[in-house]
Amino acid sequence: MRSWNLFHGNSVPPQRRAFLDEMLRLATADDPDVLCVQEVPAWALPRFTVGDVAARPPFGATLGRLLTAPSHGLIRSAFSGQGNAIRLSPRLRLLAHAALALNPPDFRRRKARELGLDALGRLAWARERRVVQAVRLQLADGRTATVANLHCTSYEAVRRLADAELERAAEFALATARGDEPVVVAGDFNVRYAESATLGGLAERGFSAPGPGIDHVLVCGADVSALRVWPDERRLHDGVLLSDHAPVEVDVA
Repeated sequence: MRSWNLFHGNSVPPQRRAFLDEMLRLATADDPDVLCVQEVPAWALPRFTVGDVAARPPFGATLGRLLTAPSHGLIRSAFSGQGNAIRLSPRLRLLAHAALALNPPDFRRRKARELGLDALGRLAWARERRVVQAVRLQLADGRTATVANLHCTSYEAVRRLADAELERAAEFALATARGDEPVVVAGDFNVRYAESATLGGLAERGFSAPGPGIDHVLVCGADVSALRVWPDERRLHDGVLLSDHAPVEVDVA
């Protein structure tokens, strides 16, 4: 199980060109069973087993790609939009796929009152749509599992926005699962364990330990290794550091 925020295909520091192809070749070189990615340009979502748009491209995916081409580092997702995607190995069979908005208007209004969010915070939360996607998959031996991939809101002033979205995403993943099959919740949570009530609650419900940063792969119902974070040198391409996030991964038995 591997998760990576692709930063719209940008490097650190961002450049005029994009490195999305190089990122995908690197992330799939050892053929992981499941790859969850975030901040994927809308035009690239069809490359994956499933892809779901979060921030919609204002002029469509094709034109958005053309408008971004002059400077990927400067324009980023302004025209290309972004979404989440999951790649499943051919060894796995896709059984079902669903997606849920993490910050729809009614949810934001209710939570904003609970959190005492000011007008600036409410505007920041509404600025960009966030989603969680979930797939049910089947292994070659017939066993099944549910995997959810999410990207929560980044708002430094109030990390509880991301925490509220994480709770919503986890409940969606658990509701999608059937019986006692294993559940994986992965992605860019935009919240660390020390500042998250939700991560602590999920640990009490049997999920594995989170990572040291804001990118996590949590597993419930199966034996799992400690989370590994790629060192910077592993995501270098011709001396260029790919993405502003490092991939994270676990082995699930």
